[in-house]
Amino acid sequence: MKSTDRYLRYLNDERRAGRMYRALADLTSGDRQEALLALAEIEERHATHWISLLNKAGVAVPADDGRLDPSDEEILKRARQFSLDSVLSDLEEAEREAQGVYDNEPDAAQGMAHDEREHERVLREMADTAAARTTPAKSIAEVRQAMNDSEPWHRTDKSGSLRATVFGASDGLVSNTALVMGFAGSTASGATSSSTVLFAGIAGLLAGAFSMGAGEYVSVASQRDVFAREIALEKSELETKPLEEQRELELIYRAKGLDRETAKRTAETIMADPDVALDTLAREELGLDPDELGSPVKVALSSFVAFAAGAIVPVIPYFFTSVLSETVAFVLSIAFAVVALIAVGGSVGRMSGLGVARSAGRQLLVGGGAAAVTFVLGRVVGSSLG
Repeated sequence: MKSTDRYLRYLNDERRAGRMYRALADLTSGDRQEALLALAEIEERHATHWISLLNKAGVAVPADDGRLDPSDEEILKRARQFSLDSVLSDLEEAEREAQGVYDNEPDAAQGMAHDEREHERVLREMADTAAARTTPAKSIAEVRQAMNDSEPWHRTDKSGSLRATVFGASDGLVSNTALVMGFAGSTASGATSSSTVLFAGIAGLLAGAFSMGAGEYVSVASQRDVFAREIALEKSELETKPLEEQRELELIYRAKGLDRETAKRTAETIMADPDVALDTLAREELGLDPDELGSPVKVALSSFVAFAAGAIVPVIPYFFTSVLSETVAFVLSIAFAVVALIAVGGSVGRMSGLGVARSAGRQLLVGGGAAAVTFVLGRVVGSSLG
């Protein structure tokens, strides 16, 4: 596609968006009207940029007929019939789909790609504020209590290590119990000995624990890298375009319900301290909490130890086959695994909000089922080999 064809398409889209925001602004008042008009002005500024490039290229710029597209007319009709709140989700979705349109456009003006992403955030804040008006208000204490009831790690486990510990123990217990039962089945058929079961259990423990720890490390480290890059870009924008960043904060706070002057004063106060400004922009604009990026080493170690702790349970009786018969070791291994499955399942249920009894039952059913299947398979394979 020729560059001028792209310019014409961009110009049409920007004009269309500007007309839509101005039409919607006529349906409301106060801060919401001002926010919509501000969005319209940004779209019109973008349109001016493309007009300038078209003029330089010697291409005739089509006149703005001022009409809305049929899809926009439908949205505007619904807004007039019901309310602006009824169409905010449609506007937010449209802006979300438009995100990235200028990311790889070499002729876009500086900041245009960022503006398009910010539009979606402003509309989302307006939609959230509208939803909040229809939801019974709760005190801060009630909200925190509700969060802590459903996510008890939320207050104390910013790195995610507690959650990784519980689920790592679950994985280790289920996978190694199944492995041990498979080899125990072959032992029952006479194909292997209890020492083989012990060796297999230890091998499964070590392989699984190292794999779990490495996987968690890479996952969390990669997530941190992505977050760190986003924050670094925001820091760069804060240093090079402080007034634009301040304006974005004003729009966000106005969309949340603050009046224009209060939003302006709040943004100015925040921007006065670069560290506070970066922290606030990371939270408000990027949706990131710099304090909760997580430690890859801590999560990896937690996962390693947790997996090993779960995986060792069904192996323990086989350490004592010098004083225990193979049958007793097998029965104790099952008993230990059942108790551990119930305990870990109950812990998972408490953390996830599923319910202790229900989650414990599910964990026992899944873990026990896997162990039973591998035991039968081990016995069949052992019989064929024996």
